[in-house]
Formats: sequence, C-alpha cells, structure tokens
Amino acid sequence: MDRYLPPSELNPKPCPRPRPRPRWERFLAEIEGEFSFGYLHRTSASLTQSYAEIGAFPHFYHIRGAACWTHVSEVNGREMNFTARRKGVSALGFDSKGIYMASVTPLGCLTVHEYEHLYCQSNLSKSMSKEDENKHMLHLSTPLELSDVKWNPVDQTEVACTSLKSNQIPIFDITYISSEPIRVFKKRESTALVDRVAMGLTSVAFTSLDNSRVLASDIDGSVHVWDRRKSDFPFMELCTSKRGAINSIRLDPENKIVFGAGKLGVLYMWDLRGGRSSTAFQNSGVARHFPFTSVKIASMLEKIEVLKRQSNIVPKEVHSIDLNPSCPYQLAFHLDDGWSGVVDINHLHVSHVHCPPPVWLEEEDTNWSTRLSCLTKPSWLPKYSKYAVGSSSRKGIYLLDFYPDSTSACHVDYECGDDQHTEDIKVNQNRFISLSAAPTVCAAHPLTSDIVVGTKEASLLVVSQKRQSFEGEYEPVGQNHT
Repeated sequence: MDRYLPPSELNPKPCPRPRPRPRWERFLAEIEGEFSFGYLHRTSASLTQSYAEIGAFPHFYHIRGAACWTHVSEVNGREMNFTARRKGVSALGFDSKGIYMASVTPLGCLTVHEYEHLYCQSNLSKSMSKEDENKHMLHLSTPLELSDVKWNPVDQTEVACTSLKSNQIPIFDITYISSEPIRVFKKRESTALVDRVAMGLTSVAFTSLDNSRVLASDIDGSVHVWDRRKSDFPFMELCTSKRGAINSIRLDPENKIVFGAGKLGVLYMWDLRGGRSSTAFQNSGVARHFPFTSVKIASMLEKIEVLKRQSNIVPKEVHSIDLNPSCPYQLAFHLDDGWSGVVDINHLHVSHVHCPPPVWLEEEDTNWSTRLSCLTKPSWLPKYSKYAVGSSSRKGIYLLDFYPDSTSACHVDYECGDDQHTEDIKVNQNRFISLSAAPTVCAAHPLTSDIVVGTKEASLLVVSQKRQSFEGEYEPVGQNHT
C-alpha cells in the first residue's frame, strides 16, 4: 500500500528504473576476443551486397603441347556430341587454409591452382584470352570420368578423386608433377553379374582426426570405408536397403556419424562406432552396417503446411548435402528441381527451404532439360550461415540466408512483421548474383569467404567483393585500380 501514499520523508518517491541499453557489440568483441554469430549475421548483408564476378578463367590448357580432353570438348563440343553430364566442372575444393584449390572435370582433368595467384590474376582476366598455364601448380589428364575431389585434412599435399567409371580412388600428391597416383584404394569386385555391372564412385571424404580412414560412396547405394594402415581394400561397408546412387556423403565434426543422400531422395545416417542402434553382419570378411535412421526429404517437406498447399511435393534426387561449419546441426541439401533447404539433424525436420521458380518459367535458358541432368554442388560460406548455390536455369548463383533462427528469410516460420527493423529485413533478404556462364559447383574460401564457381563450360569464375577505385566509384569488372 505504500506505493499509493503521497511521497514524504518517510515515504520518498522511488527513483525511476533506468531503461536498458543495448550492449555495444564492437566493444564487447574487444573484451571477449570474438564476434557473436548474431553480429556476424547482421553485418553479412554488406558483404553479400558487394559480391560480384571479378574474374573468369577458361579451361584452355595443354599437356606436352597438345590440348587436354576438356579443352577439346569445349572447342569441338558439338562435333564430339558430349552429353551434359560429361561437360563442365564436376567438383571443386579448397584446402583447410585456402592456399590451394583443386578442380576436376568429367573428362578426366585434375587441376590445382594457387588461389592467391588466381585472385590477383582476375585483374587482367578481361584483357587475357586465357590463363597463364605456366603459373598454375598442377594439371593432370587422366582417362577417368572424375566426379569428386577432396583434400586430406591431415596431409594437405594429398587430394583424392572418384570416378563414375571406376571402382578405384587415386590419391595424388601435388608436390609430385606426375599423372601417376601415389596410392590407389580399390573397391572389392563382386562375383555376381548384377554387382559387376554397377560400378563407379560418386563422393569421397577423409576423417579429420587422422588420415587413416577414407570413405567413398558408389552408384549402388553403399558407402565403403578404407583403413590405409591395413589394406587398399575396404574393411567396412555402410549399406542401404535399396539400390540407388548416393551422390554425396559428409562426416560430422566428431567423425562419428556419416550422412549420405542421393538418387532416391532419402537421407541416411550411419554410426561408425556401431552399437545396438546399428545393425551389422559379416560377409567375406567385411563388416556391413545398416543406417541407424533414414528419412525421406519429401516427407519432411510435406510437414510444412504453407509449402504443401502451394506445391505438389514428390520425391526428388538429392544432388548434394553439406554441414554448416558455423552450426554443426544444420545439414543443407540441394534437390534436382533447384530446391535447397536445411535439415535440423537434432530434431529431424526441415527448418529452412528455398524454392526458386520452375526452370520452364525462366526465359534465360532455352534448353532447360539438359540443365537438370547435371549435379549441382553448393557450398556454405564459413562464418555467416550463407549458402551459395548455382541456379538450375539462369547464369548465376543464389546467396541464401540459412541463419539458424526464425529471423532468416528462408526459415519455415519466418514472418516479416511491421515492427521488424529495416536493417534486419535487409539482412534477411537472399541475393542473386549474375555470372557470365552457367554454374555447376561452388566452393567458398575458408578464410575470406570468396566464392569460386565451376561452370558447364569448364571455366572457373571468381566471385568476391567489388574492387573500388580511389575516386570512390566501383570499377568495371576486370580493370586495374586507378
């Protein structure tokens, strides 16, 4: 009752409660030594708005004076009648420090670039007809249809490749200029005629704790695990109940769980530690494990009521999956109809989704049926929960905001209310970046967040912040600083 009495000496008037003030995040970062994820998310708008194509490098390389097969296919593609799957860049990858970048093509070319040289040379890319061949580190031409390339995280001089036409994984050492691999891992051949017809490896992965284990998925719905200390043949096989290519595999940061998805549109999870939740049996001395859980991505999409009312959701092939480096429980996926999204692996539901217009609505592409036949491999930016994915019908890439919160524009529960701040709306917007060629794969630099895009013309495009002249105006792409 004292608050209803008039103020007096015995009942002084209470002081007003001070209004809370937002913390100055830059000062807080100086104390804690790091920026919060929310602050990085808000400031990422300025970064993504400044992205543009700054350099293009065609694959016009030669080996011993003769043009490589990828070069020949780009010059005489119509006469040689190459299919859409056999053209372009099939995979890209940076090493852990972003010093070197490896790329492979379906026609068997493995190329290793020093990224700093490639970035600096982008200043002159418009005035040059081709890249200086004497300055890229390695260019090998193999008879294999290369489908994937990965760096060994423990030994950064090693790269592993897979081929859709071979059951072998060649390991190349970039310190040796030789077309011969230093080691080859082999898949066990089956005596059954059906199993012998199904051959080819799609994706490869290394464990990050040591370089003893190598994993690769095949077109028959299995993942093979090698121990390089024991043998060149796999000692473990991660199986599925149905036959269908697994296009992409990823390991969790602790190297315990293997994620895989592919042709059937199913997301599989295997536990390398085994246990009761993982069924295993022996066959020909190889331990075979079934996934401890599997879920159809189409089934998870059907649980989004707004999406279900607007679209006819059917099972689609999964081109690629990838774990968010800044949020390990976010597993991104990309489907062959151009849709992208995020699966929350803690609760097994789709938390984010991006549905671009259908390919047949885009006027830019007249031959859209061939574009859908190529596997698209997006990439996470390392710090900002941004997902760079190539468009299926247009010459460009999307930068999607997959921030793990309902403030993300791609979140399934996102609502843009009137009380939302204008800057937050600007951050939440996705962005489309136009390119000079149709993209197939993306790879983000682990430190600078620059994006390198592989195209269907087998060229490499560098996407980074626009260069600014001293006069304060943006320069045209490819010109020198004033």
